[in-house]
Amino acid sequence: MTADQLEEQRQRLTAAGQAQALRWWDELDSSGRARLAAQTSRIDLEQLGRLVREWQATQSQLPTDSAAGAEPDSRGSRDSPGSRAARAQPPSDLVRLPQNEAEQAAAAEAWQAGEELLRAGRVAGVLVAGGQGTRLRFDRPKGMYPIGPVSGATLFQLLAEQMLARSRRYEVAIPWLIMTSDATHEETVAYFAEQKNFGLEDSQIHFFRQGNMPAVDDREGRLLLSEKDSLCLSPNGHGGILSALADSGLMTLLAEQGIDFLHYHQVDNPTAVLCDPALLGWHVLRESEMTTKVAARRSGMERMGVVADVDGQTQIIEYSDMPREAATRTDEAGRLLLWAGNMAIHVLSRTFLERLLSQPDALPLHVAHKAVEHLDDAGNCVVPAGPNALKFERFIFDALPQARRALVVEVDRAAEFNPVKNCEGTDTPAESQAGMLQLHRRWLEEAGARVAKTARVEISPLFALDAAETRQRVEPGTSIAEDCRL
Repeated sequence: MTADQLEEQRQRLTAAGQAQALRWWDELDSSGRARLAAQTSRIDLEQLGRLVREWQATQSQLPTDSAAGAEPDSRGSRDSPGSRAARAQPPSDLVRLPQNEAEQAAAAEAWQAGEELLRAGRVAGVLVAGGQGTRLRFDRPKGMYPIGPVSGATLFQLLAEQMLARSRRYEVAIPWLIMTSDATHEETVAYFAEQKNFGLEDSQIHFFRQGNMPAVDDREGRLLLSEKDSLCLSPNGHGGILSALADSGLMTLLAEQGIDFLHYHQVDNPTAVLCDPALLGWHVLRESEMTTKVAARRSGMERMGVVADVDGQTQIIEYSDMPREAATRTDEAGRLLLWAGNMAIHVLSRTFLERLLSQPDALPLHVAHKAVEHLDDAGNCVVPAGPNALKFERFIFDALPQARRALVVEVDRAAEFNPVKNCEGTDTPAESQAGMLQLHRRWLEEAGARVAKTARVEISPLFALDAAETRQRVEPGTSIAEDCRL
């Protein structure tokens, strides 16, 4: 950065009340100056200031108990999370699990339509893999967590094997776009290279990096520094995928390759059905722009986002924004009213994403009040005892209300949703592994195999992708007496 550019940057930061971000500039070497200058130059300071002011205004209006961390107040403004949750109704544009022959026939038609899209090369998979395994007490990218109940295969391996098997089934190299973060990028890329992409072609996999947003202190909105030459940065949320796809050139590549549909999924669910023909088929047959897969919630207080209609628009309400009264409402039959749980699996039309990208800030930035370590004015590291800073992120599901049609499709939870998120409580590795073992046992027994009660059997996607393929691969009467991976 030249002297003139530095002066321009100083003036820009000073005008925004952020001159302190350059307080140690004179101590930095050329690489440190380049790093800090690059980070500060990417920030929309006007937007940042507005977000801070809006958050502070909201806090000043909250009742004392809400400010202290109580449940959101459903009596707030019409746009408050609690108010929206109180008005929420079950999704109306919905495909339920088939219950009769007509519905089964419609599901078969959707499956066939999705298969045609895959064979025609019109589909790409998008994997969100920017998170680390912190909640699993695992200090590497979450995708490297060993979850195979018999094999110890990692999340990345199980998902990659599924992508390879589906590419083979439809005789097309399905592009797989993997979004990493600064924290996971280098290690993830190196791991795939070490594993030779698990058999996938090099040209199939496209790594791209999620963007970042700076953290600011919650009193004055000042940019916080993690080092004298670095801002406190954090990933900008899974909604950052829009700008990341555009900035990486992948949106252009998808258009050039004739990819019309993106199947979005996250890394922590080893039984997610990648590039699901059924979901793709429903999406195209119903002329949807964004289609979301849901599973029945176990209870009203389950920590799972809710897919619902609010004022006629399909939305996702995070569990943290659901007051107990709204979360546990029941219908006349005593069944949970807001039953549709968000699985973080979507199909999005490329033209829809292009329309969103043409609109500035199409996905809003959400503010989270967090504890953030930072340097104080003397250069000492401050470890806060509680929330002291604001972080900002976008959510992909905020695209739902903007879709001309947003379809919701229910699936069998036991078969498709066995996430691994926490080392204790719910969604643990043990629960996820038990779900996989139960699912694969069911496939084998439906194929006519005899599986010993004590046998733990894991089915690789390269052996069979589903129950139907298991029936093709396993002879009736086959006996399995010991732990194995087929």
